[in-house]
This record gives sequence, structure tokens and C-alpha cells, in this order.
Amino acid sequence: MDNLEYEKDLISKGYNIIAGVDEVGRGPLNGPVVAACAIINSDIDLEGITDSKKITEKKREKLYDYLTKNVIYGIGEASPKEIDELNILNATKLAMKRAIDEVKKQTNIDYLLIDGNMKFDLDIPYLSIVKGDLKSASISVASIIAKVTRDRMMIELDKLYPMYGYKLHKGYPTKKHIEALKQYGLIDGYRLSYGPVKEVLDENR
Repeated sequence: MDNLEYEKDLISKGYNIIAGVDEVGRGPLNGPVVAACAIINSDIDLEGITDSKKITEKKREKLYDYLTKNVIYGIGEASPKEIDELNILNATKLAMKRAIDEVKKQTNIDYLLIDGNMKFDLDIPYLSIVKGDLKSASISVASIIAKVTRDRMMIELDKLYPMYGYKLHKGYPTKKHIEALKQYGLIDGYRLSYGPVKEVLDENR
């Protein structure tokens, strides 16, 4: 499938500045959900650009360094506290809106391509695309930028708390992560509304 099909179709309809939006981090127990909004141009080398989950960590890092130097992009986050207060769906939307707002500070956006199947109250026309990170190059670029941004946050956290293994699991609920959580308890940044975290809280009461 041509991963510029959506972009080409929109350009043929008169939309010139098209941004892709994606998020990462809905499943982890710790840390924010991070979204990216990105605008690609005709000079971008799209070789290897696809859903960030289908790219090795080493390759993602290289692509991130290239993309962040060559595209207009913005990052948005929703904190663990906001996730607990709003629920993960609404927190994800908030992170996406914040990423879009960061790009709007740099340029106008004519149209948004957004990964997933979500409805938004936006002042820009948009299309939600299921598996958009595979189907749209703009969303793929946003996916890579969001993924590496969040992974780097967790790697920094690993330096402070190596016993939790964040460098390996990036906050996702792996068996080793759950074991470490039960052994060492909670630190700041855990999503208190998530099941495995609630279990640890209940056990310590």
C-alpha cells in the first residue's frame, strides 16, 4: 500500500499543509502518554518509515534523529495524574491536542491525519485512520517521534531507579516489572488507576 495515499488525496483536494498525529504509552503503568504531531515535506526520505512498533530500537533512534531535523513537529504529554483523573482515552486526546497546538505555534495546518478511531473537537478538519501508523507516512513519522521521545524518558528514569528495569520494558506491565513493583513499591509517576498498581496499593494497606 502507498503510505502517501491519504496525503496525495488531500493535496488533490486543495489541502497543502497536512499533519500526522500519533501517540505512544497507553498501556504502561508508569509515565506519561506522549503524542507527536508532524508535517512532512516532499524532500523527506521515507525509506524505512512505518509504524514505530515494527522498527528496531536502533533503527528508530536513527530515524528520530533524522526526522526531528527535517520535519516540523510538536510533542504533547498527559501526565499520570491526568490519566488517572480523565481516563486513558481522554488523556490520550489531551496529549494529541497539545502536540497539535505545538505545531500550530510554528505553522498553519490545513488537515490532520490521526491514528486510531477517535472523535475530536478541533478547529481543523481531520480524519481518524485505524492502523494509520501503517497507512500514512505522516502518522508513521509522528509515531516514531512519539515512541523515541517516551522511550528516552523511561531510559532516564532507569538511571535513577535501575531496580525496576525501565530501560527494558519502558514501563509496560511485564512479569519482571510487576515483580519489581511488588518488591520495591511505588515511586512517583505510576498510574494509580491501573490494575497492577492498584493491587500493589491494596497489598500495602
